[in-house]
Amino acid sequence: MADRPLAGRTVIDLTTALSGPYATLLLAGLGARVIKVENPLTGGDSSRNNAPYAGADGLTLARQGDDDMSVSMLLRGRNKQSVTLNLKHPRSRDILAGLVRAADIMIDNYSAGVMTRLGIGHDWASAVNPRIVCTSISGFGAQGGPGSGKAMDTIIQALSGVMMTAGAPGEPPVRFGLPVGDLVAPLYAVIGTLAAVLRADATGRGQHVDVSMLGALTSLVACEPFDAYETLGLPMRTGTTVPRLAPFGTFPAADGWFALCGPTDAFARGLFAAMGRDDLAEDPRFASRDARVANAGPLHESVASWAADRPLAVILDLLTRHGVPAAEVREPGVAVRDPLVLEREEVVPLEHPRHGRRADLYGTGVPIRFSASEAGLDRPAPALGEHNAEIYGGLLGYSDDELKALAEEGVI
Repeated sequence: MADRPLAGRTVIDLTTALSGPYATLLLAGLGARVIKVENPLTGGDSSRNNAPYAGADGLTLARQGDDDMSVSMLLRGRNKQSVTLNLKHPRSRDILAGLVRAADIMIDNYSAGVMTRLGIGHDWASAVNPRIVCTSISGFGAQGGPGSGKAMDTIIQALSGVMMTAGAPGEPPVRFGLPVGDLVAPLYAVIGTLAAVLRADATGRGQHVDVSMLGALTSLVACEPFDAYETLGLPMRTGTTVPRLAPFGTFPAADGWFALCGPTDAFARGLFAAMGRDDLAEDPRFASRDARVANAGPLHESVASWAADRPLAVILDLLTRHGVPAAEVREPGVAVRDPLVLEREEVVPLEHPRHGRRADLYGTGVPIRFSASEAGLDRPAPALGEHNAEIYGGLLGYSDDELKALAEEGVI
């Protein structure tokens, strides 16, 4: 682990579900020591109780054995150490303070204000360790949001506008299949956390990093000029196409679907040649980029008509030979088994802590390659509280008798 970029850094992980655990998963994959703090009274991270489960009998929709582990935890818990701590117990703060003294980073994804109410927010943590960087991921940011201020991914997708960027005009809103709100916010959280750590290295002072799921996703929606579309009368919802690009989109073949991106003159001419329609390059409707955008409807109809009765392999071969960016639209199960992403360890097989590698299960790797460092997720997820003795005893110096007493009191 010494050659990983974050080797020597320690993260206190107070997160649950997805947005926070994904952030700490990335930090763990980059080499940080991630100590996952879980509530012993609730069974730990809520992901531990997400079906399906993996165990000795393979995949099941209900837990069959004591060592069955949810696939969610198999994925999100890798390279982490688990300790139990009831943060509502009066004695927990002293134990957490010991962890804070040993840490560089503390991350939570509670609703706004929860850390302060528990008495363990950034002001408290920085008094214990002035260098600590405290990162919070919440639905709406530290100031809170409407109603209860609680947010799930679907709520964030709805409020961000992203649901109305997909689908065609007049159709119902489209929820993205991936929980994009839960997955985008942790990326910004990791960026902000590492920036704050660099600043702490330079100044000796940590700070609070505040990331909003709504803000993270809405900022990506704002990357596309939807305001300009509306001003110019262009449709903001165009299904598989983009109003300012043509030819562009997904089209059905005789035996599947393909994606096509040919907005430049060179790509468009390649498409027309692949279609056997070089004459379209001289058609005033399609001879320039702006003309193709203005006449995207008939252009895309021509592409769809050409492709409809042709095998996907034939279409992709023709487009590739004429230099047109195109690809098969793949099922997720096929995509995550792509030899290229497996070779680069951007996707990796999942391993059960007792039953070993599950050849039928794959999960995210660390999709970053370094020229002089390593990164990876190569240790299985821990059982709940598996590392209590190692962390509380070995790192903080509690005796076996003290740990036994804390467990009996419901502190750990």
